Order: sequence, then structure tokens, then C-alpha cells
Amino acid sequence: MNSPIRRTALVASVLFLALLINGSVVQLWRASALNADNRNRRVLDAEFAQNRGAILAGDIQIATTTQVKDRFAYQRSYPQGAMYAAVTGWYAYDFGRSALESTYSAELAGTASSQTLDRLVDVFTGATPVGATVQTTINPKLQQVAAQAMGSKKGAVVVLDPKTGAILALVTTPTYDPNLLASHDLNAARTSWQTLNADANKPLADRATREIYPPGSTFKLVTAAAALENGMAPDTMIDTPSQITLPNSTSVLGNQSNCGNGQLSMDRALQLSCNTAFANIGASLGAAKLRAQAEKFGFGTPPMTDLGAAKSQFPAKADAAQTMLSAIGQYDVAASPLQMAMIVSAICNDGVLKMPYLVSEVRSADLRVLYRHGPDDKQAMSSGSAQALQQMMVNVVQQGTGTAAKVPNVVVGGKTGTAQRDLSQNPYAWFVSFAKDPDIAVAVFIEDADVDRTDIAGGKLAGPIAKAVIEASR
Repeated sequence: MNSPIRRTALVASVLFLALLINGSVVQLWRASALNADNRNRRVLDAEFAQNRGAILAGDIQIATTTQVKDRFAYQRSYPQGAMYAAVTGWYAYDFGRSALESTYSAELAGTASSQTLDRLVDVFTGATPVGATVQTTINPKLQQVAAQAMGSKKGAVVVLDPKTGAILALVTTPTYDPNLLASHDLNAARTSWQTLNADANKPLADRATREIYPPGSTFKLVTAAAALENGMAPDTMIDTPSQITLPNSTSVLGNQSNCGNGQLSMDRALQLSCNTAFANIGASLGAAKLRAQAEKFGFGTPPMTDLGAAKSQFPAKADAAQTMLSAIGQYDVAASPLQMAMIVSAICNDGVLKMPYLVSEVRSADLRVLYRHGPDDKQAMSSGSAQALQQMMVNVVQQGTGTAAKVPNVVVGGKTGTAQRDLSQNPYAWFVSFAKDPDIAVAVFIEDADVDRTDIAGGKLAGPIAKAVIEASR
């Protein structure tokens, strides 16, 4: 009689021990993962019912929370609609978060480790927890002007302060209204999500920071910087034939503008955006020096964490022909508009690259500073080379391909770019520029402007947008 009881007790003890072990494993190692699991509706309900803090652009609330009478108690909303979607991102029940709503989600919800004291105070006082406020660097005036100037064009605009790295405007078009995804009508939110994802124009894509494209002739700024850093000067004469047969190839590279069929100074070649001249500069420097200069400007490294920006790329290996194409921003060179703005920013700032950032400060509900951005600098090129390249870019605007960006009584430098795709698609149009006093750096990228292929050029399409932003910054 005792033997069956002992066996039953042993089995029960083993099962009880297994239960204790499993409970311990869940609590110690799996709790975070289970809480974060999208299928955990209890956690989702609790999270969606939080009084999230505001996201600000200047004094304007671009994301805010209001109390409502439904199962979630608090409604996240975006008073400016689509204007700041690339900055705030969305906050949705079924589709998680993006952009700043994702990066600073814990702080906005009041659940970050830095807010532990605030939560304890709320427990003892019975106060309703309130999330932190995220202060962005966005200038509302420049944001609005950039968005209006882009209009229905597909592309992006990035505006930087070269002295600090602060992002003053961040626009990607077409865009979307985050309120559609934040709705408490979950069926309506799901329908909006399906519609946005099915849209061939990809309104949810962040073309400013998370997509990379061939930069075309705007990359000639990197080639010119490498040349200046390696002993060339603006007046160095460069062979500029009307066309070049690429090494070990039957492919022919020509010029899109009238560059003659002889030699030009590097300065004049930049003004006219002569492909053959910069291909020859690239060949003389070699791929390694071009790559090294590109990396000094930020290629190969994610440029900022606020939005999880994509890293731009220069080919790891390139033969002679590929090096010549890379020198003019083709082959496998690809960059985000943010990256191209960084290049211009460093040139404008006498060679010092201030790494870009979007959030200047995070403050708790009682105004305690939880985070404040600190300086992050790198030397992209020497001061002398940067100042020489500044003047070359000013000459591009004054008497080259960038005249559409002229602003009366303002020193403006720029560079146009038209990056070829296959013949079934229109080329990309770029314009990157800076203005002095106060300093500002602007990158404009046009993926598609719904115009005839023959009318697509960086100066013609993107230049006026940069001009509008520069004028608004005065």
C-alpha cells in the first residue's frame, strides 16, 4: 500500500518541481519577451491606454494624448496630420510604433528606467502616470515650407544646422496621416493600414533617412573633396574629353552638358558637372581614396539612432571602370538624402561634420531632464580644403548648373545631380546646397515628379525647392 503512495508522491513532487522551474524561467528570462509579444492583448490593452507624453516641434505639439471615454481611456493624436509623419511616426494598436514613437516609446509611456522615481511617486500620491515630453530640433516654419515646396513630387527634403547637426526639417513625400493608424476604431485602422501598404507610391516609406539611392553628380562633391585632400587644387587642369570608353569595356561615358573636348579646371568641371573630368579624377585617385573620403563623410555607418537611419554605401571592391563610375555617383554608390545633407553640412562647417540628431531633450512630467543631446563631431576634411570646395560650390550656383538656387544677397553654394536608372524609369533628380550667415545645409531628392523624362534635372526640379527653404531660413 505504501509503494503506490510513494510513487504518486514522487510524481507529484517532480511535477511540482517542474512547475516551479518553469515559473522561474518565465519570470527571470522570458517575461520581457512575452510582454513584448504582439499576441499578448492584455499587455497591448494596458500599453495603449497609457497617457503618453507629447512630441514637440518648437512650441507646437506634433503628437499628443487626450482623455477619452472608451476602453483605452487615452487617444494618441497628431494635430498637424501628415506634416510631421516622418518625424513622429505612428502609434497603433495592431501595428506597433515607428520613428520617434518607437525610439522613445518607453520615455513617452513613462516606463523607462530613468522614470522609476516618477512611477513610485505616482503610486504613493495616486496620480495618473504621465509620459515624458520629447523635444525635437524641427523648425516648424522650415518644415512647412519644405513640404509645400515638394507638393506632389515623390522624394524627400532634409535640412541641417551645420554648426550643431540639428535636423531643422525632415520631409518625405508622399506621406500619410498617422491619425488613421492611431484610431481606436480598430477595424478602420486595419483598413487604413492595408490601403497604405497597398499604395504603389509607398507613403509609409521614409525616403529621407531609411532609403538609399544613387546620388548621381552630387557625389562629385566627395570626389572633389578627396582630390583637394590629396594635393589637387580648384585650378588643377583635368582631361575632359567629350566621351570616355571605360577600361576593359565597350561602355562609353559621355557628358550631359557642353564640357568641350579638352581640359578644364576642376572648379569649372564642377560648375558644368562634367562626367569625364570627374571619372578621370576618380581613376587617378583610385577606389581606396574615394572610399576613405566617403567614409569620413559618414558612408558605411548608420548616421543617427533617433530614426534608425540607413547607412549609405560605397562599393567595397571596384575595378578601374567601376571606380570611374563610382566617382560620378553611379555603379553601386547609394546614399540617403540625410547622408547628402551631411556632406554639404561638413563642407559648409569648414570640414567639421556635426553628426545629425532629431531630439534635443526629453523631459519628465515634472520637467526633470531625462536626456539632453551632446555634441558628436568628426573631421571630414581639412579646413582649407573645405573652404576651397565651398567656393567651388558657390561658383556652381553663380555660373554653373545650379543657378536656379540663387538667392539675392545670400551666399549660396550647391551641386546638382541626375542619377540614371533603367530606361523604363525616370532618373532621380538631386540638389544639395548650403547658405551662409546663418548657416544651413539642404538636400533635396526627387524620386519622381510626374514630368517628361527630358525635363528631369537636379537644378531644374530640386534647385527651386532648396531655394525656397533657404529663403525661409533668413
